[in-house]
Amino acid sequence: MASPQTQLSDAQYATALWYVAPGAVALQTESLPPRGADQVLVRSAFSALSRGTESLVFRGEVPEAEYERMRAPFMGGAFPFPVKYGYATVGQVQAGPAELVGRWVFSLTPHQDMFNAAIDSVSLIPEGIPPMRAVLAANMETALNAVWDAKVGPGDRIVIVGGGVVGCLIAFLCGHLPGASVTLVDINPERSATAKALGVGFAQPGDAPIDCDLVFHCSATQAGLATALGLAGEEATVLELSWYGSKSVLAPLGGAFHSRQLRLQSSQVGHVSASRRPRWTYKRRLGAALTMLNDARLDVLLAEPIKFLELPATLPEIFDGRSGVLCQPIDYL
Repeated sequence: MASPQTQLSDAQYATALWYVAPGAVALQTESLPPRGADQVLVRSAFSALSRGTESLVFRGEVPEAEYERMRAPFMGGAFPFPVKYGYATVGQVQAGPAELVGRWVFSLTPHQDMFNAAIDSVSLIPEGIPPMRAVLAANMETALNAVWDAKVGPGDRIVIVGGGVVGCLIAFLCGHLPGASVTLVDINPERSATAKALGVGFAQPGDAPIDCDLVFHCSATQAGLATALGLAGEEATVLELSWYGSKSVLAPLGGAFHSRQLRLQSSQVGHVSASRRPRWTYKRRLGAALTMLNDARLDVLLAEPIKFLELPATLPEIFDGRSGVLCQPIDYL
């Protein structure tokens, strides 16, 4: 990648990934609008696919009633298609204020090789955090918000059902609580190695701890939700982070659900947790999430990057639920 000092002239064109029909994507060249005085020009180095949300976009499974709420901050087009979607891009500032040129930034921008962004909409990546690891920032922000929603504490018995990226990051954050017993639960035994690398326990559903103080559900499956409810202790909370798109799931609310006074609560990153909302802005929360990425153990979540220009050919396999990929970085360099 050329040094930023040689890239100060503003770009006129960019190439972006568009979801154009169910199961179909295309790379399209588009004109960049003139950069404003309050904007920076950023050359992308890495972005990350959100296998949960973006796979629903890819398949056209965003419910019509959720079109507005599911818009990404800098999305192009409109649901269902064509739409330019994504929210985890890391790049290097090429033009703008002198003190920002050459700095690495994170942006909630879709998959695109060059873009202009308002200065206050990008976040500086703290020193010591590799650019590729920084693509986890949006997922870390979701995990942080969930931990706030859950109100977990030291010594708690905590289970996370679903070992995707968000589930793993929640486990990682909870693993820092003194005296807490933290177990990642997944049907895939290979997640055992991931849990070990993150410093938490692992179990398959049949061997998971019961009578838990807090259960996070992140599997986006009906069976996972049933498992989560079954592991919750008396009067405990099951925090639901899964989003099912246009699908409906059956929740087993019979049996002892009422007599044990279980609580099923949603958590969604679109709102700052009520416990922090009076004091925390979205910007502050994202900044905190970025600082929490300063731990090399998190690299276990990153798959081998794929080249940006190869996305149309590789996306169907990545979005296949059997792929085993956690966070899929995209390499623009």
